[in-house]
Amino acid sequence: MIEFLHAPDHVLAVRISGTLTAEDYDRMFAEVEARLARNPRMAVYADLIGFKDLTVEAAAKDLGYAIAKIPEWKRFRREAVVSDRHWIQTLVKAVDPLLPGIQVRAFLPEQKDAALDWACDIDGD
Repeated sequence: MIEFLHAPDHVLAVRISGTLTAEDYDRMFAEVEARLARNPRMAVYADLIGFKDLTVEAAAKDLGYAIAKIPEWKRFRREAVVSDRHWIQTLVKAVDPLLPGIQVRAFLPEQKDAALDWACDIDGD
């Protein structure tokens, strides 16, 4: 399930819980496209504390969207991921150097506010 959270317009802030479906991704991608239409660059804040799993269809949509967006990756400045799961923290650290021009950082649940602040600052280093 995806819940959209309050954030500045240039930040897609979501809370992801339970099992993600292809329909969840459709909603999220529609919101990303709307924000990209209004903003030259954006960031993502993802609260994954309640995340459990995703369907195969959802994983395929995610991968397909990411590949289709490669020419626009420079528009995605930062991604803040909040999780208490070690494997998610490790995955974020491994992915960060692989995404040119995008900073990806993992935060612990008690760092939620700092994570959102960091994501909002798309001009920071």
